[in-house]
Amino acid sequence: MATVTGPGVGTSPTITTSPDKYTTVGTLLEYNKEDNRDELIKTYGDQGITGFLKMTGSVKKGGTADHVQYWEEQRRHQTVVCGANDGATGGTVNLTAVLSEIKAQDVVMNAESGEIFICTTDGDVFSRLDGSTSNVAWGATDKLIILGNMYDQGTDQPSHFVKTAPTLRKNPYMIVKDIYKVNGSQATNIGWVDCGGGEYRWFYHGERETDLRFEDKREMMMLFGQKSDDGDTIASEPGGVAGSEGYFSAVEDRGIVVSAASANPIDSIAEIDSLILELDKQGAPSEYAMYLQRAQELKIDDMLASGLSTSLQTGLPGQFGAFNNDKDLAVNLGFKSFTRGGYTFHKHSWKLLNDPTLLGASSKFIGAMVPMTQVVDPVSGARAYSLEMNYKEAGGQSREKIHWVTGGPMASNVTGTEDNIQFNYLSEICLVTRAANQHVVIKG
Repeated sequence: MATVTGPGVGTSPTITTSPDKYTTVGTLLEYNKEDNRDELIKTYGDQGITGFLKMTGSVKKGGTADHVQYWEEQRRHQTVVCGANDGATGGTVNLTAVLSEIKAQDVVMNAESGEIFICTTDGDVFSRLDGSTSNVAWGATDKLIILGNMYDQGTDQPSHFVKTAPTLRKNPYMIVKDIYKVNGSQATNIGWVDCGGGEYRWFYHGERETDLRFEDKREMMMLFGQKSDDGDTIASEPGGVAGSEGYFSAVEDRGIVVSAASANPIDSIAEIDSLILELDKQGAPSEYAMYLQRAQELKIDDMLASGLSTSLQTGLPGQFGAFNNDKDLAVNLGFKSFTRGGYTFHKHSWKLLNDPTLLGASSKFIGAMVPMTQVVDPVSGARAYSLEMNYKEAGGQSREKIHWVTGGPMASNVTGTEDNIQFNYLSEICLVTRAANQHVVIKG
């Protein structure tokens, strides 16, 4: 035992040199540097789902109010439901209620029977135009097609006319927010993983992931948002917000919905043909982008490939026009497009519907079809894309996506005494789906 006396303190500290304080070579090696690989592995590949709106031609426009309003023209011709009637079959039909849309001398066709009648008394008495005394009894839900009218010589001009006006639609803006926070001490710690560009502070990765997650949330809200009211009042609305109509909500309300009991509703030429007939009714353009869940996309591949060995082979020009009618190209399952009945369909796999943590966890939506064309505004005559992403903007200030940093001493904008940094994200946006009647949602 060695003794050392400290100067002037009256104490005698000791130093112990017994063998139990020495280390061995084996113990020393426990502190060797790890054989670390600093690349961050993309275990699930590229997880970004943002891009649908950009790829479908969605344009961006600034706005200066709490909602966007736009106008859509009505159909030029309307059908009228008969309603209650006497069901007469003697060449004349008397309605219980007067149809204000139809006046005397108007000529109509019963859509169910194909028989043609002329209105003899404003909106409630109809006689067979050919003078026949027999006709099929009208059902209360039968529809009347207004063909035109007939007048005798020397009669005055009619006193009535059909009024038409564009339909006004409104969609409120929605505010999407998120934050990421790190304390000052952790912001200076160096980790094992290269977060990009030689930066080893882990919060860089966390902040970037929050940013990308925010982009995804913003797009999903424009796709799946719902509007509870017209946006004028919010006091009694769910969550205290008016909501905002997303893409799927607009198409389910006013567009074409393809659904079936099977997981893949479109898996035959007959189903494609049924869809084309519906597109014709809506005056749809001839070119569509199909964004599909992978299983549905493969079913379409199988459907087209099987056409080569069936009686449909004679119709190859109708099925594979996008391949210059070359069946050898068509059976290659790497194809992207096909043509049928004058329509060209460009199909893509949609990552959003395949991700098992997003819509891949649901079987409700398995695809969408977006017309690749512009629509005409009936008020201004201006042409615009069918999808329009709007954001608040005024005086050079845009709220499409705002990103700012607040917090304690390490923040660029010191706003408090807490030792942390907060990254803030905000976006005030809404989506306008013009001519939703020409869009298609595919549901399982």
